[in-house]
Amino acid sequence: MARLLDDPYLKPFEAAIRGRAQHAFDRAGELTAGKCSLAAWASAHEYYGLHRTADGWVFREWAPNATSMWLVGDFSAWKVDPRFECFRLPNTDVWQCKVAAGLISGGDNYRLEMRWEGGRGERIPAYARYVVQDPETNLFCARVYESKYVWRNAPPSKKSATPLVYEAHVGMGGEEERVHTYAEFRDNVLPRVKKAGYNVVQLMAIMEHPYYGSFGYHVSSFFAASSRFGTPDDLKSLVDAAHGMGLRVIMDLVHSHAVKNERDGLSLFDGTDYQYFHSGAKGWHRAWDSRCFDYGKTDVLHFLLSNCRFWLDEYRFDGYRFDGVTSMLFWNHGLGDAFTDYGMYFNGSVDDDAWAYLQMANRVIHESHPGAITIAEDVSGMPGVAAPADDFGIGFDYRMAMGEPDFWFRLAEKVRDDDWPMGGIFWELTNKRAEEKVVSYVESHDQALVGGKTFFFQLADAAIYFGMAKDQHGIETDRAVALHKMARLATCMLNGGAYLNFMGNEFGHPEWIDFPRAENGWSYHHARRLWSLRDNPGLRFKPLADFDVEMLKCVGKADGAPVELLANELDKVLAFVRGRLMVAFNFNPSRSFEGYGIIVPPATKWRHLFDTDEERFGGQGRIAAGGMYEPALVPAGGELVQQVKLYLPARTAIVLERAI
Repeated sequence: MARLLDDPYLKPFEAAIRGRAQHAFDRAGELTAGKCSLAAWASAHEYYGLHRTADGWVFREWAPNATSMWLVGDFSAWKVDPRFECFRLPNTDVWQCKVAAGLISGGDNYRLEMRWEGGRGERIPAYARYVVQDPETNLFCARVYESKYVWRNAPPSKKSATPLVYEAHVGMGGEEERVHTYAEFRDNVLPRVKKAGYNVVQLMAIMEHPYYGSFGYHVSSFFAASSRFGTPDDLKSLVDAAHGMGLRVIMDLVHSHAVKNERDGLSLFDGTDYQYFHSGAKGWHRAWDSRCFDYGKTDVLHFLLSNCRFWLDEYRFDGYRFDGVTSMLFWNHGLGDAFTDYGMYFNGSVDDDAWAYLQMANRVIHESHPGAITIAEDVSGMPGVAAPADDFGIGFDYRMAMGEPDFWFRLAEKVRDDDWPMGGIFWELTNKRAEEKVVSYVESHDQALVGGKTFFFQLADAAIYFGMAKDQHGIETDRAVALHKMARLATCMLNGGAYLNFMGNEFGHPEWIDFPRAENGWSYHHARRLWSLRDNPGLRFKPLADFDVEMLKCVGKADGAPVELLANELDKVLAFVRGRLMVAFNFNPSRSFEGYGIIVPPATKWRHLFDTDEERFGGQGRIAAGGMYEPALVPAGGELVQQVKLYLPARTAIVLERAI
C-alpha cells in the first residue's frame, strides 16, 4: 500500500503534515504523562457516573463552575436531601457523593440538582448509562441499571472477507407504524441481513437522543443506549445474537457535535457555555443548530476518548462509523467548500486539535480492541484520514466514498441515458487516494431523507406505485429494475475496500425516509421498512433483492486492483477485470450487441457466473446461463491479444469468472 507522502502533490506540505501528526502524538503524551497507554487513560467512564461499591454507591461528576450539587430521585422523593449531597474533591473540579447501602436501588430514576453563581438547573449526569423519558412530562432522567447480561458468542475475526455493511436503524426496522425494538431487530432483521449475505451491521441512533426525528445525530447522553428501543441488556442481546450469526456490529459514533438541550444534554451543563464546548459563536454549529466540542480541553478529550472505549467494552461493538468528520476537521465545518485544491487542507482552516483528537480516538480504539473497524464520514478528501498514524495519518480503516452516491443520483436525475459516461463511471468508482481504503455505495440513508428519494424511486418515479407486478414490463419499471442492478453491481465490484447498503434499499425500497414531526402530523408512515414487498413473489422487488444476494456471493473473487478493459462512449459499453472476475456492462438503453469483442487478460476460458438480465432477477433471460467463453487471438497494436466475444443485451451486465 502506498504511503501518504508518496503523493508528489503533498511534498510542498510535508512539514505541515509531519507537524500535525506530531502535535497529536505530543498531546497524547501530555495526557498520559508516560504513566500508562492512551487506551488505559481513556477510562473516565469507570470513574465518573454512578457506581456500586462494597458498602453502597459512589457518584462523581466533572463540573468546574458548580457551587453545589445533589443527586435527587425516587430515593429522595425528588427533593434535595443531605444524604445525597455531592462535595467537591480538594483541589479538583470533580464532585463526589458517597451513598450508604440500601438507599439507592436498581430501577430508581434520578438526576442532578446543580447550582452555580447566579443560577441553578436540573441536569442529567454526563456519564449516565441509562436514560429514560417520562411519557407524561416528556422529561428525561437517568435510571439506575445494573446489567445481568451473560455473553454467549465471541465476535467474528477481523480477518474475514471484505466488509459488506448493512446500514440499519432499529426503530424503523419493522413494518408497523411505530418505534420498533432491539429485540425485534434481533429476531426479525438480523436473520434477513445474514441471509442476504452481508457480514457487518451498522446501527444508527444508538446513543441517546431526545428527538427521534434527528435520526440519532443530536446526542444528549453519550454513554446511554437509547431507551426508546429497549434496555441496555436488550441491545447486548442484539449484538450477541449478531456475533452468533457471524455478523460484526458497528455503530454510528457522534462526536462531531451535541444537542443544544440544557436539561438533558451537555449544553450549559455547569452554567457555562464553555465547559464541553467552544465559547461563543465558535461553539455553535449554525447548520445543525447544535454545540461544537472543544477538542483542545483535556477533560473533553477524557470524556470523548473514554466514550470510544466504552461502547466496545460494555456492549462489545466491533467498531464505529464516525459521523461528521469533515465538520470536526474544519473551523467552518466544510460548509460550501468544494475541496479542489490541496492548499485548502493547509491554509489554517483545519482545527488541529480536532485532527489530533481523531488520531487519538483511532489509537484508543485499535489499541484496546485490535479487531475494531473505524470508518470516517468525510467528504473533504483530507489527505491522511484513512492512513495509519505512523504514516502521519489519522488512522481510520476506511473513508466513506461520499462522491459515489452523488454521482449516481446526478446521472439518474439529470443526465440522459444516452449521455451516461462509461469512463466517468469507472473513474468515479475507483477514485480514491492510493494509501486509503473506502466504503463504496450507491446510497445510504442520507439520499432518502425528506426532500430526497431512494435510488430506485428516483429511477422509477410514479411507476413504483402501479407498475411493479411481476408480469408487468412497462418502460419506466424495466429501466429502473435494470439500472438499479447495474449501478449496484458496478459499485460493489469496484469497491475500494468495503461496500455499504442501507436497510431495504437492496430491494428498491420506495419513497423516502421521514420521522414523526409536526410537519407530517407525527406520522410513522415513512419511518419503517416494508419487508412484505421483498417477500412478495408477485412483485418485482423480490428479484432485486435476490440479485443482491447473488452479487454479494462473488465479492471475495474480486480482489486486487480493478483494471479497465473497455469504456466505449459511443456504444455505452464498460468492461473491467478484477481478481478472478470480468464484468461487462451495456448501459445502452436501446442497442444490444451480438459478438461484442473485449480484449481480456490471458485465461484459458471464462465461465458465465450470472447476469442482470436473468429471469430470476426480473430480467428477460436473453443470455444463456452457465456458458463458457474461450478467447480468440486477434491482432492489436502489432501483437496478438486475447479477445472474448459476448452477447450484451441493452441495459445488461454480465459477470464472468476465469475458468483456470
